[in-house]
Amino acid sequence: MLPMNATRLPSLVLISCLGFGCTASGVSIRPDGGPGPQPCSEKALEAMKILQLRPGDSSSAEIDANQSHQQGITVNDGPVESYLTEDLGPLSPVTRLYGQIWTGGPNVVIRYYEARPPDGETIPICAVARLGRGGLLKKPGPRPGSAVLEFSRTGIYIVDSFR
Repeated sequence: MLPMNATRLPSLVLISCLGFGCTASGVSIRPDGGPGPQPCSEKALEAMKILQLRPGDSSSAEIDANQSHQQGITVNDGPVESYLTEDLGPLSPVTRLYGQIWTGGPNVVIRYYEARPPDGETIPICAVARLGRGGLLKKPGPRPGSAVLEFSRTGIYIVDSFR
């Protein structure tokens, strides 16, 4: 049987996150609704070094594997499965990217934490989706926690931390 303090710990973490504006993934939320800074995991930094992926390396991807090649896609807060449409270093097109979407700020923010090549194991990475300099411009979605993006394709950029 667990000591009493061990059973309370998950509740305390949840209460702390609710009080300080954390998401389930432990990312703080800024006053504008977007995600706050987050370091890359050591495993991701090590994997990217081995793959020779450096901050600024880029490619393109379909944002939502279920809504590819469409205009006016609706995205929701939460997990996302995307796929590369061009090489990203040694990662070939159709490599799946797994990450998280936030729609609460002025732009949609997508952070990727894993890549899965078509013939390989899942690899930890740190990458973001961007269209130009400003991020992913959005229109209001049909419900809270959603947004409409004009295009289904985005640029993907390797980063060494999320800012």
